[in-house]
Formats: sequence, structure tokens, C-alpha cells
Amino acid sequence: MKPAAGARPKIVRRPVHGVLLLDKDAGVSSNAALQRAKRLYRAEKAGHTGTLDPLASGLLPLCFGAATKFAQASLDADKRYLATLRLGVTTTTGDLEGDVVRTTAGVDLDRAELEAACAKFVGDIEQVPPMHSALKRDGKPLYEYARAGIELERAPRRVRIAAIRVVDGSGDLWTIDVSCSKGTYVRTLGEDIGTTLGCGAHLAALRRTGSGALGLAAAARFADLDDLDIAGLDARLLPPDALVAGLPRVVLTSDDAGRFLAGVRRRLPLADSPAVRVYGPEAGAFLGTGHVAGGELIATRLLSPAEVGDLVAARRQPLPVSESLPA
Repeated sequence: MKPAAGARPKIVRRPVHGVLLLDKDAGVSSNAALQRAKRLYRAEKAGHTGTLDPLASGLLPLCFGAATKFAQASLDADKRYLATLRLGVTTTTGDLEGDVVRTTAGVDLDRAELEAACAKFVGDIEQVPPMHSALKRDGKPLYEYARAGIELERAPRRVRIAAIRVVDGSGDLWTIDVSCSKGTYVRTLGEDIGTTLGCGAHLAALRRTGSGALGLAAAARFADLDDLDIAGLDARLLPPDALVAGLPRVVLTSDDAGRFLAGVRRRLPLADSPAVRVYGPEAGAFLGTGHVAGGELIATRLLSPAEVGDLVAARRQPLPVSESLPA
């Protein structure tokens, strides 16, 4: 039977395993970017490693197939952002999407003043999550309450700001480079810096430049991907173990690899470790992650035999811990 006139042809899905480093454009939601990439790759299974605000651009790692099992590693990783602050203007959302609440005329800061204010936020700090956020209360995201004009109490959360560097700017418009823990609201940080300066501030732009060891150097925009064939698209993928490349590497014999994949604990001459990445003897045979306790290797997250076979067939080489990912 022919499809009805105007009907979208059915996409034939295929098993795809790997990580796409996407340089997301501003104005696109993380889920919309994920669905577009999933269609482009014709992937059976896909997921992202934590949302990036629609107004923000930059690094959004997308996971396909076996890589989705290790997305939490990237979700938990420290992040890095370029944030552009508009000083002297406070908005309802903390960014340029909101209505202006207060304006301070004639703001003209120099670098030293801004650096001194930023330095006060380096280290462990308490942040109150913004009402315009995806955090949920009673099953509803906070931004839905905010749009209805409802303000709810929010408990402060502890986050860590590893570093803030003033990149460039002048007057009332400055760009800062922020390295921070997961769960940090850079909008709130920008507002708090503005409060410390006494003039208020909001984010005029936000760009994520890093997530753990993953960076923008190897990232691609959809404009780079749309005209590629399947081979070209697959060549842009990092292997699933790129998400756990910082963990110690354990290589097993064929017999031990089979037992590990079956979830059987193995006593091996290994030092205790809270997390390791595990490989079989074949090239590219990433098996999953585990931990070592009391000399026993215990599985944590496993690939299926079919997934291991797909990776070996595709000749995806494991990433040794001594190698670094693109910065």
C-alpha cells in the first residue's frame, strides 16, 4: 500500500552507538535538537546528557544506543560557560527573555571592579533556583507556576564555582568564563554578581563550552551535518566509552569478559576502585563499567552482547585513559 499523499515517509531505524558532540544553536530546545539528530542518524535509541536552556548555545552531548547507558557520567560532570552579562538591567527571568524589572542608568564598570565582584562567588556557594527553571514541584516545572504569576519558596542548593575569569567587555556589557559544578544556574550567578555590584544584571547570552572532558573543539552544528551521508555522520561520533574516558581501564581475557557481561563477580589482581571501564580482548570491545571492592570486579553498567558486537564490527577503538578528549 502506498503512503497517503502528503504523508511523511516512515524512517527505517538502525542501531547506532556513540556520542555526538552537538554545538546547539540558540533558540532551539535540547529535546528538539535530540529529535532532529535522532531522525538524521535514523537511530533506534537516543538521549541527551542534561538540558541546555533554549536561549543558550553550545555543547550538548547526544548519546545513541549503548552510549545512553553512560549519559549520567556527563550529566554529573562539571560544566564550563561563556556568559555575557548586561549590567544595570534586571529582568523577571534573569535573562533577556524576561520583562525588565529595574534599570540603573549610567553603569560603566572597569575590569578590576567586575573581577573583585566575581571573586566573591568562587568556591562553594548557596543558590536559590530561579522560578523560571525546569525544577518540578508537585509534578509541574517551576516555570509553569512563574508564568501563572505564582511565586513559590525554593530551598537554596549548594553548588561549586571553580573559577570565574573576565574575558572581555566594557561599560555595562561583559563576558565571563565560568567553570562550575552540575546544577549551577548561571542566570542566578549573573543576577547575584549584579546585586553585589549594586546595579543589577541579567544574562544577555550564554554559551556552554565544556562538559567534563568534552569540549566544543570536536562539536558540530546541524549545518555541518545535514548534507552528510550515513558514513559521514557516523564518522562524527565518539565511541560510547568517551563518556567514561577518565576512569581507570581494565582489560579482561575472553573467559573473564564473558563472565563480566553475564554479571558474574570475578576475583582479579586489581586494586580497589570506585569506578573502572572494562574491555574485552578484541579491539573496540568496550563491555561497560564496574567497580573493584575487596579484589572483586563487580559490574555497574553493562553493554549487551549485541551492542559489543556492533562496536567491534564498527572497529571503534577504546579511548585509553592516557589520551585526552578535545578541549
